[in-house]
Amino acid sequence: MAIRQPIVVVLGHVDSGKTSLLDKIRGTAVQSRESGGITQHIGASFFPTETLETLCGDLFTKFGREIDLPGLLVIDTPGHAVFSNLRNRGGSAADIAILIVDIMKGFEPQTIESLDILRRLKVPFIVALNKLDTLPGWNNTSNSTLTQSLKNIDKNLSYELDNRIYAVVTELSKQTIQSEAYFRIKDPQKEVSIIPVSAKSGEGIPELLSFMIGLTQQYMHKKLQTTKQETRGIVLEIKEEPGLGDTANILLFEGQLNLHDHVILATPDGPLVTKVKAMFMPKALDEMRDPRDKFLPITEVNAAAGVKLVTTEIEGVIGGSPLFAFSSYEQAVDNQHLVESAIKSVLIEKDTMGVIVKADTLGSLEALIEILTTNNVSVKSADIGPVSKKDVIKASVVSEKDRYLGVILAFGVKISDDAREESLKRGIRIFSEPILYDLQDNYINWVADEKSVSQRTELGQITLPCKFQIIKGMVFRHNNPAVFGVEISVGNLKSKTDIINTRGKVVGKIKQIQDNGQNIQEASTGSQVAVSMDGPVLGRTIHEGEFLYSLPNSVGVRLIYEKYLDTLNDMEKKVLDDILEFRRKNSPLYGF
Repeated sequence: MAIRQPIVVVLGHVDSGKTSLLDKIRGTAVQSRESGGITQHIGASFFPTETLETLCGDLFTKFGREIDLPGLLVIDTPGHAVFSNLRNRGGSAADIAILIVDIMKGFEPQTIESLDILRRLKVPFIVALNKLDTLPGWNNTSNSTLTQSLKNIDKNLSYELDNRIYAVVTELSKQTIQSEAYFRIKDPQKEVSIIPVSAKSGEGIPELLSFMIGLTQQYMHKKLQTTKQETRGIVLEIKEEPGLGDTANILLFEGQLNLHDHVILATPDGPLVTKVKAMFMPKALDEMRDPRDKFLPITEVNAAAGVKLVTTEIEGVIGGSPLFAFSSYEQAVDNQHLVESAIKSVLIEKDTMGVIVKADTLGSLEALIEILTTNNVSVKSADIGPVSKKDVIKASVVSEKDRYLGVILAFGVKISDDAREESLKRGIRIFSEPILYDLQDNYINWVADEKSVSQRTELGQITLPCKFQIIKGMVFRHNNPAVFGVEISVGNLKSKTDIINTRGKVVGKIKQIQDNGQNIQEASTGSQVAVSMDGPVLGRTIHEGEFLYSLPNSVGVRLIYEKYLDTLNDMEKKVLDDILEFRRKNSPLYGF
């Protein structure tokens, strides 16, 4: 029985060097052409047997027998937290995984997240401890294997490397996973191999590939045997190709796909049954996202493979959605329900308040919804495709009730001219960034900034709690208006502020505040200033040495308690409680 190539999924924290490592093996430069240098979509590359034999050299004979695999299909996945849904898709199809860890940084948040995915899906994995070249004192030896290099390092460097390895061993141990450096492994089935590598020099790559091939051949031989089964895959993206028009890059997980098969694809309007007109594959070691050479035409392909499809219809097909294939049109029509659940689970249209979300693929949409939900941001509408005038109108309806939710978040999609014009007309913000976590950060930061400005504006219109004392011997005028010196005990005293005494009675209003003969708008805690006050008579209604208090209106004090109590310090909160107690002696409903 034939053996298919294993599906190898590469996971890890953002900037851990996943794509760079694969670029080193392939001799490509995909990473340099990614937005921000960060992988944001699933990519696929085929590593043929002859390449693996060349890369592994004589090392493989130490870890196995001979390479009897037809090659490896390697899937590169986004490494940031917000792409967990994409990683779940990749992981579900994986036979084995490479978990990339930065040797200098160790386990990071998305390292742990990736590990959780692998454990949940029961995918065996190898740890590639990347960026070996950044280890202090390490001398790159590009023409040498890691096994040879380790024999020539001094004791201090060996000790430092062991410390880095055992930091990973410790972290995996916390997850109840046994692991060890590859050169100390006793039982590959019970211990995860940790292999130091350098995407820069290539050191460790022969050991990494040898171990991975050895494990798959020894322990997954039965799993890799091909059988007749359902043909299914996932649409990575829809991409226009010169001379072909719109094409679908797909990852075939199971079964066999043939020219003229009928495939079920997902669109926002529901399942689409269409016929395969042409199929193409990238040449060996080329990357589906960014091939160096022309795709090769094919008439059939067996899983696992990255394939480009040309179909009779493809408009509106959702990137990241599932694909199923059948030999006849009738079979395909009868099985349309297979993709319906994937569409309904992600595309959102609610009557509730929330932001408008547009994305280029189903995976990106899922990821964006996930991060918004994590940040307690509700979503009214989530869809695939460009931002339209209709989207802006939806957002404007939301904005009338909540301007922080009345926005559009767009990832990887175009914004129509009508939409831009309408957004300017209605004052609707459209957030659009090429990197997904920049998009969510920009929106969340904007909300925080806008709320801060709004808070400052509203607070500026509210009388805040203030306590001050009339200074003895500093009376300049007794009435009409009374002019006297005061010391601010707590809070800030502002002009035009109503003043009460400890009996809760309004005794007057601050007319002016002066400091060294200069008019000022407010005086802060600890200040001694002169005030003029309409209403009181010194010596009769107010007295030297007496403490007086500012009086927020009833609505103002309620707003302080409901929205802005955290902006007050403990002393200001105490004064506010005192004001409430004093005022309710005369006005029982004050503050309600």
